[in-house]
Amino acid sequence: MAPPSHSHAHTTNASAPKNGFTVDTMPPCLLDSDEFRRQGYRIIDFVSGYYARMEDYSVSPKVTPGFLRSHLPVAAPSQPEPDALAAALDDVRDLILPGITHWQSPRHFAHFPASSSSIGALGEALAAGLNVVPFTWTASPAATELEMVVVDWLARALHLPESFMFAGGGGGTFLGTSCEAILCTLVTARDRKLAEVGECRMGDLVVYCSDQTHFAFHKAAHIAGIRKANCRVIATRREDQFALSPAMVKSAMQMDVDAGMVPLFLCASVGTTPTTAVDPVPELCVAVAPHGVWVHVDAAYAGSAFICPEFLHLADGVEAVDSISMNPHKWLVSNNDCCALWLKQPSTLVAALGTNRDDVILKDAATDGDGVVDYKDWSVTLTRRFRALKVWLVFRCYGTDALRDVVRAHVRLAVLFEQMVRGDARCEVVAPRRFALVCFRLRPPAAPLGGAGDSHVMANKLNKTLLEAVNRTSRGPYMSSATVGGEYLLRCAVGSTLTEERHVRDAWKVVQDQGTAILREMGWMP
Repeated sequence: MAPPSHSHAHTTNASAPKNGFTVDTMPPCLLDSDEFRRQGYRIIDFVSGYYARMEDYSVSPKVTPGFLRSHLPVAAPSQPEPDALAAALDDVRDLILPGITHWQSPRHFAHFPASSSSIGALGEALAAGLNVVPFTWTASPAATELEMVVVDWLARALHLPESFMFAGGGGGTFLGTSCEAILCTLVTARDRKLAEVGECRMGDLVVYCSDQTHFAFHKAAHIAGIRKANCRVIATRREDQFALSPAMVKSAMQMDVDAGMVPLFLCASVGTTPTTAVDPVPELCVAVAPHGVWVHVDAAYAGSAFICPEFLHLADGVEAVDSISMNPHKWLVSNNDCCALWLKQPSTLVAALGTNRDDVILKDAATDGDGVVDYKDWSVTLTRRFRALKVWLVFRCYGTDALRDVVRAHVRLAVLFEQMVRGDARCEVVAPRRFALVCFRLRPPAAPLGGAGDSHVMANKLNKTLLEAVNRTSRGPYMSSATVGGEYLLRCAVGSTLTEERHVRDAWKVVQDQGTAILREMGWMP
């Protein structure tokens, strides 16, 4: 649809071009309030219809590379077609929706949830409509101060120590993802350590994690200039429930110190990606204390569970760490993207990431005074989004009790799935279920080719085949996998806002049916 013309009259002097434009050419009006209201209703109706029809879609698209590019023009239009928004929404319905993974489907059990809610989505729309850029306090005072309030709200809701709150001398911010949080804290730790030992020791800095730590840590270490050879990956064991061993970390650090290296950073996890393993944070803090190592806790998924008192024991020891991050967009219905990062000493972060306040762009905006926060100094980017607005709305419109109920409901559904797995002698739960993730696999018949090694290989092949079969079913669940301790396993992560008990039971029936068919085809069942 062509943009509306201005209500005021103007003339065009085509005979007086200047730099390719006529002197009095006016830009089109692209923020007309009446048009925004009319088109906004159409978008809301479209999204509402999408959610109403969600169960009609196969969760995972059955498409091949190039499927969409072949249906779209190679160049953007120079002029809009008649009723362009309606035509574009038709293309979304007919071309784009069939080619996306429907993360909000009640049958989406892969990876971890990207939870959504009506208020979370509308909060995103509200923030997009206001479109402020809160890089300094002066650039958007209310946006900055709302963020300071809401990160403290969230910290209290998750029962975090007051030392991480602005009210207790610490502080927090909303970033996009945990990847950013890890990078920001790693750079902060790097600069703090180099100020102590000298910049010439950059090549001696060593960082530590487990073999279950998210790959974002390795990427952050690379960006921060840590040598690949200086990233210590500590092996975990099934007997320890895949948690990081404090004794092994302590030993690795001492070996590095003896070799003249400088231990820098430990990334501990509460809820690892493969199995939601929980590292023993208190013991790890004690183990690394002699070396002045920065300890960061990545609780991207499981941190949301701290809103429930029954999960607080899994956060034991966080009062001793330097920083912690979690993602409200995973399990607290706050929509993508939203990661909360808290630090005990935000001044160290500002020292590492702060920009020159005399910069020509920022000097007029700079405001000194107690309690003034310029969030540009808390992240990698200058331009940032008003994420606090949607989290504030989620709290205001749902309250912490409803968010607690969401977590508990998903845990109950995961317990149900776990019970069904354990009730089938052909299957096993590979790792303890702590939250709403169940890691399981089919057991192969005992050593079908005559040896334990053959049995292990066959088990992995069997379960890979099972996952492929489950995910091929058009109306079935969509699950993901992990390989832990050499064992290939299936992951059923309950967390979609729309998931009900019937979806969990249906998912298990698909797993059983596909498992039976595979075992029969291999001659292991009559």
